[in-house]
Amino acid sequence: MPDLYVFPGGRCDPTDYRLEFSGDLNPVVLQALKTTEGRRPLSVGRARALALAAVRELHEEAGVSIGTALSRPNAPLPFLPDLTNLRYMARAITPPGQPRRFDTRFFAVFADEAEIDPSEILESRELQDLQWIDVKDYSSLRIPEITAIILADMRTGLEADPFLPHERRVPFYFTRHRRFVRTLL
Repeated sequence: MPDLYVFPGGRCDPTDYRLEFSGDLNPVVLQALKTTEGRRPLSVGRARALALAAVRELHEEAGVSIGTALSRPNAPLPFLPDLTNLRYMARAITPPGQPRRFDTRFFAVFADEAEIDPSEILESRELQDLQWIDVKDYSSLRIPEITAIILADMRTGLEADPFLPHERRVPFYFTRHRRFVRTLL
């Protein structure tokens, strides 16, 4: 999405299923990730791979590591991912008819819980002008509609409970019969 501010992200790679990790997803988050509407639930391995892909992509695109640093030269990542504090924020499927369709899961983590130093974010080959934004004020940025919706959901969730509990219901956005639909998983 050129010239738009977007969340770091990408696709789940086959290697994401085999990544080692130090801390697993909260059981409630894992169960919510496994939930699909009207289809067979995802396997534990697939659900975990989606979270690991998100952590890997965050590192590749923004230089942010969620986990413990590693010094093994042949490790797939320079850190051992820790999924413990990830919150599952939403799922969205791109409407039919789009040139590229996505079935996306959105995650959030508090910087202090993940021991992230916001000043260490770097430019990457994939993203430019990386920056932390205030979840309460992003009106000056050009962002996709779904990004604005997810940020609004996050703001609402934080207003309801500043700890953004893992147990919260997860919004699922999709199009049915040309209508934008929001349900809860």
